[in-house]
Amino acid sequence: MTISTATTTTSPSRAPLAGFAAQLLLLTGLAVTSGLSSWGWVAGVVFGAVLCGLLHRAALPSLGWANLITFGRAILTGGVTALVASAASGVTVPAALLVTIAAIALAMDGVDGQVARRTGTSTAFGARFDMEVDAFLILVLSVSAALEYGWWAIAIGAFRYVFVAASWALPWLTAPLPPRFGRKVVAAQQGVMLAVVVSGLLPGWLAVAALIMALGSLAWSFGRDVIWLHQASRVRHTARSRWSATLVTQ
Repeated sequence: MTISTATTTTSPSRAPLAGFAAQLLLLTGLAVTSGLSSWGWVAGVVFGAVLCGLLHRAALPSLGWANLITFGRAILTGGVTALVASAASGVTVPAALLVTIAAIALAMDGVDGQVARRTGTSTAFGARFDMEVDAFLILVLSVSAALEYGWWAIAIGAFRYVFVAASWALPWLTAPLPPRFGRKVVAAQQGVMLAVVVSGLLPGWLAVAALIMALGSLAWSFGRDVIWLHQASRVRHTARSRWSATLVTQ
């Protein structure tokens, strides 16, 4: 007997609703075990509502296992968001709880991609979904680090969003990049280093050094990509100019 992948997926109409219910359940559990401030509740609920609303708007025929795993990571990220927002509003949040949830979400990062490849369900949506969850989790963890070590640490999580904002004014930044192993290493490093810093296990000077190292490696990675994109745009511009000149002379 064979099992169709269609039987192991969730319809798009039910997945967002079930996900939002799971988000509320997680927030309730966090409120009972550690306490959430009103701002923590607002941040968690708004995150869950926006996440599930965007997923519903995508109107996918079905959610495969890979996207469901990413969805689970996103829900955990909503819990981290609520905890960090509570900490920012003055509530004492257990670092161990925050780091544990974040660590599970980070550990699951490699699972969804593996599942997508093994089941032959890799899609542009899945890759984008995975990337956005990663980026937001890094942003939230950088805010948590900033609460302790200074707001400059937010630059770690804000890097990608600044890049996206810059691409609105500079369209050449939206060109596809060649795959690079170093970019993946730097991306993975950010989450691990931020989680270790937020855990409070490092002495202050070492935590600051780790944050500086994370920020420096991120600046190097983005800087290298920006230089490559700029050079590629100049090559394309030169090619178009020569092509236009050839057409004019014909």
